[in-house]
Amino acid sequence: MKTTIKIFGNTDELSLYFGALVELRIKELPEGQNFTMVLSGGSTPKAVFSYLAKHFNKQIDWEKVHLFWGDERCVPPEDSESNYRMARENLLSHVPIPESNIFRIKGENYPQKEALAYEERVKQNVPMTDGVPLFDLFMLGMGDDGHTASIFPDHPELFHSEKLFDIAVHPETGQQRITATGKLINHARSIVFLVTGEAKSAVVATILEKGKGLEKFPASMVHPINGELYWLLDEGAASKLDDKTSSELKH
Repeated sequence: MKTTIKIFGNTDELSLYFGALVELRIKELPEGQNFTMVLSGGSTPKAVFSYLAKHFNKQIDWEKVHLFWGDERCVPPEDSESNYRMARENLLSHVPIPESNIFRIKGENYPQKEALAYEERVKQNVPMTDGVPLFDLFMLGMGDDGHTASIFPDHPELFHSEKLFDIAVHPETGQQRITATGKLINHARSIVFLVTGEAKSAVVATILEKGKGLEKFPASMVHPINGELYWLLDEGAASKLDDKTSSELKH
């Protein structure tokens, strides 16, 4: 596994790198093949989406992009907390992506039923290897508590679920969510963490420098089986790293 750590001066620079990475990966596709990408919720992805809508409207071949979600709150698509709504308002409504290329998690449906249904939609629309869907790129955020997707530190066993999508409960609000599991995440060709802000710096340093207690953070469990892992950080998120230079690590 190759891990690439990149540190940027601001979110725009991070977003530019991410957009260029997506553009390059699409150009590398064999003729006639689509690019399957999983989106994340959160404040950093929101800023990245807005940047892509403004600066990668034409550079990215959106006709080839098939979009999915790594997690969703169990709310209707018009709800202010919906990850789908956030992506639509900041990205999807501003770029020429066909509606048929957008595969949202239906948060308004009964959670257990929708988790199974979404797993089937993913299996039907994403190429499979070893019985698991193989996404080209899996975008992840990370919370201050080290959670990723909707896998929180109080239920790390969700990461190891045999299902591709399972039900999570937010530890403070009790809100139900549908989340991808590690089985699906770690199977992707490229996994990209987008992390900004000094509030996350201690967790970032613990995970990337393999510090004491890293195993309690779900984000530390992300290790692509055959793919590559990117950590895209701003200076705030990287501020507690001993080595603050961008690097590539091989494990």
